[in-house]
Amino acid sequence: MDDSRVVGGKVKKPGKRGRKPAKIDLKAQLERSRQSARECRVRKKLRYQYLEELVSSRERAISALREELDLYKQWCVAMDQGKIPSEIKAPLTAEEQSKSQQSTSRLGKTGKADAASNSWPCWRQNGDG
Repeated sequence: MDDSRVVGGKVKKPGKRGRKPAKIDLKAQLERSRQSARECRVRKKLRYQYLEELVSSRERAISALREELDLYKQWCVAMDQGKIPSEIKAPLTAEEQSKSQQSTSRLGKTGKADAASNSWPCWRQNGDG
């Protein structure tokens, strides 16, 4: 009797399990392997280029931050000696001028606000609300 079985309409023969070795031309297989290796080398080269660009951009950022830190250190040394650097003085004077302008405009508005508070309804003035 035959040892083969019919499963799902297909005849299965007993034997080794798993993938059957394909009968492929050796030259074609070698060419596919070479092509795969070429593509792998190209991908590797692109990856290294990307990483080198990334490193160089980070190094530029680090050097810019170091220069900024050195500038701040110089400003601190100057301020410790009682000198205010012009780079700091200019924004400070502009800020002081804008604050003084705001405070003078607030004083004018405050007088108006006091006059307006007298016109509030009596329940507000008595402190009930």
